[in-house]
Amino acid sequence: MTDSAPTRPATLVFDTDCVLCAGTVRFVLAHERDASLHFMGAWSAEGLALAARHGFTAADLNGTALLVEGGRALTRSDAALAVARHLKAPWRWVRLFGIVPKPLRDRLYGLVARNRSRLFGRRADCARVPPEQRHRFHGVEPADTPLPP
Repeated sequence: MTDSAPTRPATLVFDTDCVLCAGTVRFVLAHERDASLHFMGAWSAEGLALAARHGFTAADLNGTALLVEGGRALTRSDAALAVARHLKAPWRWVRLFGIVPKPLRDRLYGLVARNRSRLFGRRADCARVPPEQRHRFHGVEPADTPLPP
């Protein structure tokens, strides 16, 4: 699916209540090459609307991250590999896993996605927006005090 606004910055739609997902966003912020990636809460009106424009429902977002980049929507392992392009070395080398066949990559992604709440937990306040990065976050409530990395 394509986005009608291809000039929109690359945007990662993530589960703001998932400890693993919010931790991944903190990891990206700590290791990114530049500040070009934006982040959007999956359960916010903005996140649900962006997902819907690409044919995804709230139920779909419960099992995958969604990266909208260059007018294209990427999910599952494709989204993870595309996010790795935004990271500094050595973390960007994760993209080499792109040689693994997509069905195998997505099966592993699905295994983690299905068990993420049990393994890592859920908390309503786990997605914290660093004050200096508020302009890059949409549909995520700013918190008074950030959680430790």
